[in-house]
Amino acid sequence: MAGDALKTTVVGSYPQPDWLVDHANLSNRLPPRVRAHELWLVPEDQLAEKQNEATLLAIRDMEEAGIDIISDGEQRRESYSNRFATSLDGVDDEHPGTALDRTGHPNPVPRVYGPIIRLEPREVEDVEFLRANTDRQIKITLPGPFTMSQQAQDDYYDDEESMAMDYAIAVNAEIKALFAAGADVVQLDEPYMQARPDKAKQFAVKVLNRALEGVTGTTTVHLCFGYAHVVHDRPAGYSFLPELAASTAQQISIESAQSGLDLSILRELGDKTIILGVLDLGDMTPETPEIVADRVRNALKFVSPERLITAPDCGMKYLPHDVALAKLKALAAGTAIVSRELGLG
Repeated sequence: MAGDALKTTVVGSYPQPDWLVDHANLSNRLPPRVRAHELWLVPEDQLAEKQNEATLLAIRDMEEAGIDIISDGEQRRESYSNRFATSLDGVDDEHPGTALDRTGHPNPVPRVYGPIIRLEPREVEDVEFLRANTDRQIKITLPGPFTMSQQAQDDYYDDEESMAMDYAIAVNAEIKALFAAGADVVQLDEPYMQARPDKAKQFAVKVLNRALEGVTGTTTVHLCFGYAHVVHDRPAGYSFLPELAASTAQQISIESAQSGLDLSILRELGDKTIILGVLDLGDMTPETPEIVADRVRNALKFVSPERLITAPDCGMKYLPHDVALAKLKALAAGTAIVSRELGLG
């Protein structure tokens, strides 16, 4: 069987160094939706430099592990969403509102007080730094418009869909700037499509497609069950997933390892490329390459090799560094086993 070897990637985050982030604080709270400056252990005037140093360490780890499509490890972020979400005009981070987290607990969130508008790029410099420091393919992640609409207190629109649509317009402008800066893949993180499926079925794909309108690069939408560190009990299936077959994203990123997902659902995603989480981040024992290979073989019962990319489940930032690196090495080695079996690469 001829063709390219199966590719590996990461979801986005990677452990931040102990000298950069207060891990005890990070681990003992819900993921921040507003800025959480107290998480950083270095002075403000040194923060950008130290975040760059951490990003280089993350890049080298992913290269060493053999990951094909790498990220910046989200080393400059307090959470996957708050850095971009709080940069938009019309959003008040200084006087936050409150919304329920997907765990059902109240969490401080940005308060929307006016029209949501992107006035300037937020992650372009992140992409430029990543592109300048690796020859691998690179991806960058953004919070998706539906999820941001669920992580905000609306004091202006009085209509969630209208608010989400303006988030989508802001995301669309950022995506185009990220591709112009050198990104190979841009991923939109949309965990609240899974967390709030009834609302998602009303307008999530509509606003997602608006965020992707006119975009020519490779785009991914990521859905998950919540970080393994925070959410321990997981359903065996997604409550919102086949609906994404109608999205214009080329790739769908999902988890399967910790939940034991019934992978037959992959048949319902049309011709989408599947980024499949095959590392259980709730287990601190790194997988062996053969465990990874078994999970990949199982996926190939339902999706063709040219449409499969392997990855961890999401939330690597909460792992000890040595565990995260060992898991990534197993990911690359296990995926390579299956590629050889298929005669690929």
